[in-house]
Amino acid sequence: MIYTALTKKAMKICFNAHKEQLDKGGMSYVFHPFHLAEQMDDELSTVAALLHDVAEDTDITIEMFSDMGIPSEVTDALKLLTHRENVPYLEYIREIKKNEIARKVKLADLVHNSDTARLETVDEKAKRRLEKYNEAVRLLQERL
Repeated sequence: MIYTALTKKAMKICFNAHKEQLDKGGMSYVFHPFHLAEQMDDELSTVAALLHDVAEDTDITIEMFSDMGIPSEVTDALKLLTHRENVPYLEYIREIKKNEIARKVKLADLVHNSDTARLETVDEKAKRRLEKYNEAVRLLQERL
């Protein structure tokens, strides 16, 4: 983990936002963004990894992040990483590809979410989700 004043702020926001949530395997959800943050190699990507699901899964908005002092490079990536329901999944992935911070975080997110060891069971729904994630990884790894 990269420890700066900004990443520590993001860690606190992340923990407080997700501390009561569980992942699909029944584990504390906060482990997921912390795992992603560990994969990042710079401050801004680390912050984006920590905060990548906060706006999607809590009442905290991206605008609130700006008010909390999160830089625009991160909030721009978070806007892309927050999947809006009316946007088809692969279109969402293609937009993410245009922003390097968002692309790095989403690749790490997809790899971690594809780890079936995190699940209690791998049912048909999980298999379909893995197929979708594999296609997304392929798109994100292609050159623009």
